Amino acid sequence: MTKGRRIWGKAAQLCVLIPALAISGYTPHAHSAQGLAKGPIHSKQPGRPVAPQASESTPFVLPPEIGRARPVSEPVDAAQRILDARIRQLAQGFDGDVGIAVREVDSGWTTSWNGDRYFPQQSVSKFWVALTAFQRIDAGQLDLSQQVTLRREDLTLFHQPIASQIGSGSYTTTLGDLIFRALTQSDNTCNDAVLRRVGGPEAVRAMLSTSRLEGVRFGPGERLMQSQIAGLQWQPSYSVGRAFYQARSGVPLERRRSAFESYVEDPIDGATPAGIVDGLARLQRGELLSRTSTERMLSIMSQTRTGRQRLTGGLAAGWRIAHKTGTGQVLGSTQTGYNDIGILTSPEGRHYAVAVMIGRTSVPIPQRMALMQNVTRAVISFDGTRSLGGGAITR
Repeated sequence: MTKGRRIWGKAAQLCVLIPALAISGYTPHAHSAQGLAKGPIHSKQPGRPVAPQASESTPFVLPPEIGRARPVSEPVDAAQRILDARIRQLAQGFDGDVGIAVREVDSGWTTSWNGDRYFPQQSVSKFWVALTAFQRIDAGQLDLSQQVTLRREDLTLFHQPIASQIGSGSYTTTLGDLIFRALTQSDNTCNDAVLRRVGGPEAVRAMLSTSRLEGVRFGPGERLMQSQIAGLQWQPSYSVGRAFYQARSGVPLERRRSAFESYVEDPIDGATPAGIVDGLARLQRGELLSRTSTERMLSIMSQTRTGRQRLTGGLAAGWRIAHKTGTGQVLGSTQTGYNDIGILTSPEGRHYAVAVMIGRTSVPIPQRMALMQNVTRAVISFDGTRSLGGGAITR
């Protein structure tokens, strides 16, 4: 097939799709109010949020809200309308609570489903910890090469591959290595170690506030949060072997269900898809870090090993992704927090910030991954329409 025929084929598809949208009675962003109605609405609080004082044996109380994400843009051309309709179709066809947002980094145009609703982040929150660390590095307060020694008492729970190197003694590495492991392997012990060195949860919340990153909450760290979700209070013994799982299995079902449901309905680490893609886009544009730190952080995220069949599974030849996954606890057949966020880059260098947040679902994992892959494919199709002149990109 000649190049001219390929272009004509794309244009013909566009001509068919646009009338179909009109016939179906589709109204852009008719879903926005639905998304807001499903989740809590929070007013913006002035000033820097003050975190409550909490020990690792007391439940965490949600800090004052940092703010809500800016509203999504209205589609103004055919390509945007098609992507907007496709995101809506994918979300409505999924059996579970889902939030999706896509931002065209160059223009700032955003489409979303439940874009302003707060979803559990789980390990997606490691993105904000790393961002805080790199800001401290840019300020000369931290150094990637500084040595950090981890001991047995530094272990946390769930996924922590570095535990095998710590063993019954200690393990010394660098801050840069800890950031790399936290982002690429989603290692909880490494992330908590970085979190301590940036100043704790309060420092991350302050970074979100001063950087004007809205629609994002930051919880108390893995130990407190995961224990609270399970209806437990953190004990250091939970970090050894399967002690946490054994303790959780001993929690009365009703108490555990109550704690689980409370978290799902109002997650202490919640973030909005629109807020997340705003942060991703601003990172890509170099607005949050120095050029060196921006390139380093995106390079690390491009080497992520977790979730290879989530957003990554929908990539086409020549496309790249820098991303961070998040996966929460399961109660019965219900999972909370099955996520992937990232920046898709076309072969020509165009960038798209994407967030798919599944707050609650019982569908099999392949169906969740298929949803994420289809979002990636929808973005790639949108980019292809753009390259054929189906809508000008505002730079």
